[in-house]
Amino acid sequence: MSQFSNNHDRQQELLEMISEFITSSSGLKGSIFDESITVHQTVDDRKIVINKSQLEDVFHRVDSEGKSFIQVNCSNSVKLLITEKLIGFKPFALPGLDMSRLPKVVTTPDLTSVLSAIEDTLSSEVSTSEVDLLRKVYSSILQGGESVGFDLETEKDWALRTLTPNYKLVA
Repeated sequence: MSQFSNNHDRQQELLEMISEFITSSSGLKGSIFDESITVHQTVDDRKIVINKSQLEDVFHRVDSEGKSFIQVNCSNSVKLLITEKLIGFKPFALPGLDMSRLPKVVTTPDLTSVLSAIEDTLSSEVSTSEVDLLRKVYSSILQGGESVGFDLETEKDWALRTLTPNYKLVA
């Protein structure tokens, strides 16, 4: 049997492991295809496609509260944490943003929370540095989500419409 065949079989096994976990979850839906799986978060209607050809490994884990999740490692350096309801990913490191102040893993619903904090901050009398910090946090989560495969164009548009006219995403 060739190395390609062994790798292809292993990647199929990993895809099936992801599918089994999603099938048993309460807040995710999955659609498995020959070469990929689409994972859909019901909480915010976001989805991500995981390509079989990029799968390197899948690990079953348990968090500090005893809840099971899986860690999906892909060949393009993407790491996903898939829980019962959400898909977690690393926030994107941005210049001037102290990454130690952010969680190591974020989710797409975090964008809504940060945007609400930005709106609250804009309506109160706080310094522009706090608004700038929250803008960077929002951009970090947004870019982290996009880097793992989420389509977050709506969130980009939402931020541009909701925030001040001179708002720009940090690149």
